Amino acid sequence: MASKTKFHHLFGFELDELKSWHGLVRLFNRPEDPSSLAAFRILFGLIMMLDIPHERGMTDADLEFGNPKQCHFPLFDFLKPLSSEWMVIVYGIMFFGAMGIMLGFKYRWSCICFTVPYWYLFFLDKTTWNNHSYLYGLCGFLLFFMDGNRYLSIDGLINKNIRNAHVPLWNYSLLRIQIFLVYFLAGIKKTELDWIKGYSMGNLGTHWVFDPFKSILTTDQITLFIVHGGGLFIDLFVGFMLFFDKTRLIGTLISSSFHIMNSRMFNIGMFPYTMLATTTLFYSLDWPKRLMLKAGIIESTLDENKKFSINKLSEHCIYDKFKAEDKKEKSSKVKLYHKFFTLFSLLYISEQLFLPYSHFITKGYNNWTNGLYGYSWDMMVHSWHTQHIKIHFVDKKTNQTHYLNPKAWTSRRRWSSHGDMMYQYAKCIEQRLNEYGFKDIELYFDIWRSMNHRFNQRQVDPRVDMTKVEWSPFKQVKWLIPLMTDLSAWRSKLKEIEDQYAKNKTDFDLTFVADLNGLKLENFVSPFLNSTIEVLNGKIQVETEIKKGKKHNTTLKVGEKFNLPSGTYHTVYTVSDQPSCFFYIYLNETAIVLSDWFDNFSKNMFQTFNKTYDALKKFKELKDETELLWKAYNKTLIINSKSFFEMIVKNESNPKQNLKKDIGNVLSYVEEKKLNKTMVYHSFVNQFYTNFNDKMVKAKYGLFYKNYRKLLSVLIRFKQSFSMLYYALRSVFFKENFSKLINTELFVDY
Repeated sequence: MASKTKFHHLFGFELDELKSWHGLVRLFNRPEDPSSLAAFRILFGLIMMLDIPHERGMTDADLEFGNPKQCHFPLFDFLKPLSSEWMVIVYGIMFFGAMGIMLGFKYRWSCICFTVPYWYLFFLDKTTWNNHSYLYGLCGFLLFFMDGNRYLSIDGLINKNIRNAHVPLWNYSLLRIQIFLVYFLAGIKKTELDWIKGYSMGNLGTHWVFDPFKSILTTDQITLFIVHGGGLFIDLFVGFMLFFDKTRLIGTLISSSFHIMNSRMFNIGMFPYTMLATTTLFYSLDWPKRLMLKAGIIESTLDENKKFSINKLSEHCIYDKFKAEDKKEKSSKVKLYHKFFTLFSLLYISEQLFLPYSHFITKGYNNWTNGLYGYSWDMMVHSWHTQHIKIHFVDKKTNQTHYLNPKAWTSRRRWSSHGDMMYQYAKCIEQRLNEYGFKDIELYFDIWRSMNHRFNQRQVDPRVDMTKVEWSPFKQVKWLIPLMTDLSAWRSKLKEIEDQYAKNKTDFDLTFVADLNGLKLENFVSPFLNSTIEVLNGKIQVETEIKKGKKHNTTLKVGEKFNLPSGTYHTVYTVSDQPSCFFYIYLNETAIVLSDWFDNFSKNMFQTFNKTYDALKKFKELKDETELLWKAYNKTLIINSKSFFEMIVKNESNPKQNLKKDIGNVLSYVEEKKLNKTMVYHSFVNQFYTNFNDKMVKAKYGLFYKNYRKLLSVLIRFKQSFSMLYYALRSVFFKENFSKLINTELFVDY
């Protein structure tokens, strides 16, 4: 046998095998151990079983699909949701498909039962798209074509011909390349200036997972160097580290730490655990057998290459002639199957390389970001802040203007981020209003948002009637307003302004706005706020109402401020040729006064709790720590809230607390602002609960408590999902009313 070259030691094959079609076919169909693929199959199936009731939305299927007037946002308009009971059954089929994948039972059919409903639900609602949901669908699609049931499967127990049989190399190659592209393309996307300069992830450095770095770095430095710099490095290079033997261990440590931290920081479902499962694909293809061999679970012999001997050859693999003759079972002849799946593998890899950069074709999905979010692997590159959404329509018959809730006929907010979904929502609203008798309308959207800490700006032209617009996936959307990238350099200045106000004010909010010439911004200032507007660039005109029906205009230039009246509307017009840039300073005096007073009032709160806790602990019947804790908590809440209620509502003060001055100041302020005393009392109770719960419950239980609550949530979702499936089947087979069953039987226990 010829000695292996250095190239072979690095990549696992010879370079010459790539130089001809024949060599490529033989390489892609080279026989490999099935155990690693089986381990991934089991892990993926299990993770999907946990994911379906939660992030896929099985527990909310009755709400999402129970209203026939609900607006939906499918990728293809011909896709329509079924009735709610049938949608629950679709989820059930997908769940049992995932279970079949995990068990390796009726493997191909299980893959179909999982993958077809999955992509149906995925294409049915673009508002739920994200990168990891797309990845799950790809993995299910790939597993269907692979021989994932050749080891540790029920199918293998039933059919000895496939039990512990070889699988072709392309089974592993496609999964490995897919995961590599998830990392690497995400890294390429992170080479954008927004990510490199640290604007994408905001103030993530404040999270507790970065506490070890806080002794040597500031929060801003952690956000820039650890979050953004580290994220860029990991995505660009961890895929390479996992590929090569010498760097695989450190790559595993880095990627595992990365995904575990993400599971703590973000609400991204099972994605971190899925990526942890995919790490196993990069290890030796027989690692499960070696692990079981060391544990004494199996006994097996190794061949001359120190690989586990496999006596059952597969017709899906191409063997060396001497090996085929030795086994006397299969030949080394290249068949149509081998050529087809070699071509399939090359086409799939090419498609995955092309699709994230196909936006020059699908222009209708482009605006502030390119393409539909989900298949481009631009994970976390863009952070969005929605400031304001206003929808109004004009009844052309009466010329009256009416306003709509931005969540009318939908529970989603993602529709406001992309032109294609704005178009779909406008058509849905027009249809619904037509059902209510509004036959001839004009519909207008006014959507204000910020991306990566830029100014808040409009995303759609508010002067455009959305019932008349056109949209095509292959044409640029002209009624959308482009991102004002020429104002991106202002972000450092905006950060300076925020830091300056943070030093001097305790309860404030700054809102930075940019607008175009000829447009106006209508805004309302709460009666509880003192508000000021200041110009940073361009020129604006502020229209305020002095008396009922009488308005006053004030023109402001760069550096000028204007105090806005509270409890009323005002209008800001951009009158300069260039975009105007200005910001609001909202000062919540009510919150400041009440917060200061609350701090003084509650300074002995934990002393009261400790005394109550110690007193209750003396009673032997309270042995359970949880019951003891909450009983002390509730008693403390009663004592403090009762004292507060007596002061704030009855104007009485406990002399022991010496709060006469504070209570006088608060009551004077409450009277001046005409605040409801009971409302202030409830505000106190809510703040009391939040502070006390955070400090006491988490201190007692810590990480165990969080994990316990998560586990309990999973179990509840499983129970609810299977109950819904049971009622859906009853509804279909026995013609019972599904909605009535859900409302009268399922939720009686919740």
